[in-house]
Amino acid sequence: MVAGTDVEVRRSKRRRRTVSAYRDGDRIIVLIPASMSRAQEAEWVEAMVARLEKSERRRKPSDDDLLKRAHALNDRYFGGIAIPESVRWVDNQNSRWGSCTPGDRSIRLSGRLRGMPSWVVDYVLVHELAHLFEPHHNDRFWGWVDRYPHAERAKGYLLGWSAAAKLDPPPGTGEPGDPDDPDGTEID
Repeated sequence: MVAGTDVEVRRSKRRRRTVSAYRDGDRIIVLIPASMSRAQEAEWVEAMVARLEKSERRRKPSDDDLLKRAHALNDRYFGGIAIPESVRWVDNQNSRWGSCTPGDRSIRLSGRLRGMPSWVVDYVLVHELAHLFEPHHNDRFWGWVDRYPHAERAKGYLLGWSAAAKLDPPPGTGEPGDPDDPDGTEID
């Protein structure tokens, strides 16, 4: 067993050589062949839990990782003019992908973005970084945001994800008659 981690091992007579692991809520499930010894089981469980946790860290960057990424994106697409003080994940944004408070230079990203492709998370960061120097969704703002090469693709991904999740469209998603965002691209 791995200390501090709730792990369930499932043995299968049909499984011959392969070992796999996945997360089910707060528990990690490790699937192994029934013929495996207890010593082999212990080795494989430790290895598979480590592999799964490493994969999750890559897909779900920490707040510090987000801040570093935001600084790199700022340098690349804005020439260093949009310096955030903080960037963090929040779990209370259910109708927005991100938000920005220019006064204290803070950026918050919805926890719903965790596990999405990095180019989508980067797009939301670029969008919020642009708000540090251009608060309105005007042509100038979109000109800055569209410097990000995956901007259109990420906008489509987020709109598609929202539709697939059957969420009520958040304010500013370009629904007919939405004066705030006629082109359906607002994420904050």
